[in-house]
Amino acid sequence: MRTLINQTPEHAGKKVTLFGWVSVRRDHGKLIFIDLRDMSGTVQVVFNPKKDALLKVADTLRPEWVIRLEGEVKKRPEGMINKDMPTGSVEINATALEVLSQAATPPFALDSDGKDIGEEHRLAYRYLDLRRERLQKNIRARAAVHLLIRNMLAEKGFTDIETPYLTRSTPEGARDYVVPSRLQKGSFYALPQSPQQYKQLLMVAGFEKYFQIVRCFRDEDTRGDRQPEFTQLDIEMSFASEEDIIGLAKEICETVVKELYPTKKLSKPSFRHLTYEESMKEYKSDHPDLRKDKDDPDELAFAIITDFPMFEKLQDGSWSSVHHPFTLPKLKDGGDAFQALKEGRDFGDFLAHQYDVVLNGSEIAGGSLRIYEPEFLQTVFERLGHDKEIFGDQFKHMLDAFSYGAPPHGGIAFGLDRFHTILQNESSIREVMAFPKTGDGRDLMMRAPAPLSEEQLRELGLRIEKDK
Repeated sequence: MRTLINQTPEHAGKKVTLFGWVSVRRDHGKLIFIDLRDMSGTVQVVFNPKKDALLKVADTLRPEWVIRLEGEVKKRPEGMINKDMPTGSVEINATALEVLSQAATPPFALDSDGKDIGEEHRLAYRYLDLRRERLQKNIRARAAVHLLIRNMLAEKGFTDIETPYLTRSTPEGARDYVVPSRLQKGSFYALPQSPQQYKQLLMVAGFEKYFQIVRCFRDEDTRGDRQPEFTQLDIEMSFASEEDIIGLAKEICETVVKELYPTKKLSKPSFRHLTYEESMKEYKSDHPDLRKDKDDPDELAFAIITDFPMFEKLQDGSWSSVHHPFTLPKLKDGGDAFQALKEGRDFGDFLAHQYDVVLNGSEIAGGSLRIYEPEFLQTVFERLGHDKEIFGDQFKHMLDAFSYGAPPHGGIAFGLDRFHTILQNESSIREVMAFPKTGDGRDLMMRAPAPLSEEQLRELGLRIEKDK
């Protein structure tokens, strides 16, 4: 029966069977020592020179070999205890050894934090890079945060619902990733930039409280805090006010920090509320860093930004929605926004029921109340210059759904990769993702994207045109 390495101090004086990787090998005269590593930790193993056959096999061991080991757990003398290791109070006296898998020499050292190694080199061998302690901690911490959030929302009556990855391309801001259909040649699916429309349709369906930890896809230029695919905590609620949703977002942040990051400290006042106008005037940014000591990575300064402009003027003179066109507008003077839109009121007179959560100068969450009346939504799109016929075709499913009794609703989405990056004191979201892509969207390990064969292209009804 297997014993995990972190359990070995509980088995002092007993025989155990361990499995794992040889992390380090040391020869001290006739004695051979190794550090054996599994998912739970590392422990020192000693091979006694009196056991000739065992020592002969141990002498062949090299770093990253995978082995099965039997041995007796021995308490180390007080002066020999390694207080830097959770298993430092014991060592394993080996009695049997089996090599399960040999390993080629790794292309880089795995016993450091890896920050001195070129990122592209690390990403090409990500399955090895992930063996290092720092990344193991990052990925396990990420899983713990997700589990805590799932349990918290489930206790509050939210239903975890998966939405499709193959959907329809609609104008939502960024470029879509598209997937050709084999059975309907010439037609394409789009990968969702977010589950925005699906979660609103779930409100029409009467679920009232929905959440999902979901992958989203945007074909846009990547930066340190963006990737072609990323992870959102997506939340939608019926019959909820802006204050209800912001309150839930604050509770999620506070619970994660309190339960999983107790050494972090919240700036005072925590969760400072600022309007967009106040934030821009005071900090020249809509995602200000409110830390008192910006050199202290364990200081967390949350802020809530509200009252964003509903519309923004583009360089070509046209107008676009700042957040997305499903956001519920409001007038600065408090009048009837729907009537004002129909009457052609200037776009600059409108604010949005939109709110962001900012942490240490990074936007980690954003959301809004939604338009749920079909005529109101149609008016917004028409005022933005969308052709009525095209809009009616692209969003027919939404307009039809809203005609069957849609509840007032709103939601928020957390950019979990950004949140994890700050919590783990990392400089890039790539350090908290298991298999990230490079800054220009390449997967160096899988060598993607890659061309399709001529046979695949014919099957999809596609032809690649060469650049002239």
